[in-house]
Amino acid sequence: MAALGGLGRALSHRNARIFFGGSLVAWTGLWMHRIAVAWLAWELTRSAFWVGVVAFCDLAPAVIFSPIAGAVADRVDRVRLAMAAQAAIGLQAAVIAGVTAAGHMSIGLLLVLEVAGGIAASFAQPARQTLMPGIVPRGDLAAAVACNSLTFSIARFIGPALAGPIIAIWGVVPAIGANAVAYLIACATLPLLSIAAAERRGHPVSKSLWGEVVEGISYAARHRGIGPLLLYAALGAILLRGVQEILPPFVERLFGRGAESLAILTACFGIGALVAGLWVANRGRLEGTTRLAVWAALAQAAATGLFVATGWFPLGMLAAALIGGFASVHGISVQTLLQTATEHEFRGRMLSLWGLITRACPALGALALGAAGEAFGLRVPTLVAVALFLGVFAWGMAKLGRMERELEGGGASPAAR
Repeated sequence: MAALGGLGRALSHRNARIFFGGSLVAWTGLWMHRIAVAWLAWELTRSAFWVGVVAFCDLAPAVIFSPIAGAVADRVDRVRLAMAAQAAIGLQAAVIAGVTAAGHMSIGLLLVLEVAGGIAASFAQPARQTLMPGIVPRGDLAAAVACNSLTFSIARFIGPALAGPIIAIWGVVPAIGANAVAYLIACATLPLLSIAAAERRGHPVSKSLWGEVVEGISYAARHRGIGPLLLYAALGAILLRGVQEILPPFVERLFGRGAESLAILTACFGIGALVAGLWVANRGRLEGTTRLAVWAALAQAAATGLFVATGWFPLGMLAAALIGGFASVHGISVQTLLQTATEHEFRGRMLSLWGLITRACPALGALALGAAGEAFGLRVPTLVAVALFLGVFAWGMAKLGRMERELEGGGASPAAR
């Protein structure tokens, strides 16, 4: 473990090994589910628009429920909340698998079930992420945040690698069913954690749930570091993440390939994220993290442009790996800054806003890209989105100095902001 630097320090703790082991199982099932459901929607409709709508229904509930989930995570037992939310995700996957196996699945029913899964995921995300300061000492928190994203990246590689052959040979049902089993296993690992009461439970209830939701949003808006950082990440997710959410049309229309190639491309995203995550996990310092977050998004935009500019599959694979790598650097950097710069009583709400960004904003981008793709093809709308992001990057660079001072210099309090 010592040879692995910061990553090794994080994994030297029993709690961390249990937590990330359960996460790896759950997220592997999640990626199998995402590949299978996207392909199921494509088989049902042969429409890029409807594939985008399915992605939207999975991710968009975060707009409404993530702020509420963050407030709930700041006032209840976070282990129990995570267990309940993960059990609901497993049940949703089991229902989709069962209905599809029975031959009764329709695009409308699939949309309803994906909304239900999206609601459950909105509660699972802040519940699990707020536990992280309780599973490792504060000195290893940055490495643990990177390890969390690294675990997601590993699952992003393993899940598609398993899902592609399974879908090609047996269809989507076994891949979706595997997600149900994975989340139930992850639920069973949570009671094994030994977490101090101060980290397991949120703050004492002092106002209404809605009042705490508003308080959290106000905290983010007034914070001169957190507010601009979250806005930059949100705009980037809307403009750049849609490609990853509606991959099936890109695979078939740009590269002329099928389900196995969909899995290969998704695995390439995961490989890139894995390599980048290992680098960030062992970087071992907070200094320069804000700059990494800003510049990595620009590099992700360039890689996205490369991905849609080619019809040659090997170059598409390279571009996918670059997208995954730079997106991983951006995401790990943002999460690290949120975990370290946010006051304890607001942690759940800030992480829920990050969950909203990572779920709702890609959903909006996927919906827009899918609709534009039906009218103009997939290549031109994606390149337009990349061009628009250049303006977002210019704004981020203008704010960079102040964000660095607030996020890396101990500016956690929003007082007088």
